Amino acid sequence: MAQMVTMESIDLSDATISIPPEIQVDQIHIETPEERYERLLRRAKTEDLSEVSGIGCLYQSGVDRLGRPVVVFCGKWFPAHNIDLEKALLYLIYLLDPIVKGDYVIAYFHTLTSSNNYPSLQWLKDVYSILPYKYKKNLKAFYIVHPTFWTKMMTWWFTTFMAPAIKTKVHSLPGVEHLYSAIAKDQLEIPAYITEYDMATNGIHYFQPITNTSSPAS
Repeated sequence: MAQMVTMESIDLSDATISIPPEIQVDQIHIETPEERYERLLRRAKTEDLSEVSGIGCLYQSGVDRLGRPVVVFCGKWFPAHNIDLEKALLYLIYLLDPIVKGDYVIAYFHTLTSSNNYPSLQWLKDVYSILPYKYKKNLKAFYIVHPTFWTKMMTWWFTTFMAPAIKTKVHSLPGVEHLYSAIAKDQLEIPAYITEYDMATNGIHYFQPITNTSSPAS
């Protein structure tokens, strides 16, 4: 019969348990926000992002009346639930990193969007936390064109509790022509569905822009 070995029969008094250096607690490196962004930027410059860029929902379109780059985002063309959101973030970084080194503005068109175009608030929060300070500091205006009640409520909530640094920079505009006070018409390239909706909703020449380079009122 095999002899049973009890715990009392095992002498561990002289045993030494060694932890490999690579997992020593004092050697574990915690990635800083700056390092994380730089890592994502390197990926953005090397990975194939054609899946996102080909959609055409995010691009630069000319400059505003103060010479600042205008970044356009078309909400209707963003398939929030049918796209790799990590690649979407990488493309955002790839496009904006050289732009946000100086002042810039964003024109977001909420025209004809639906729930299929809305990413989760958690994802938006994660994106905002990943982007470094220069994105917030150098953003001089965020225009939301054709907002809905839902958009206004969510914008208020997001800028109040998650992104207070940009709250005063957000302007909700009922029509495209209201943008012309800040951005010349020939500097704004937008899809036909936006202008068609705008004319059907607001008519033609419904707003006379004041071209004194001031931001339109919200």
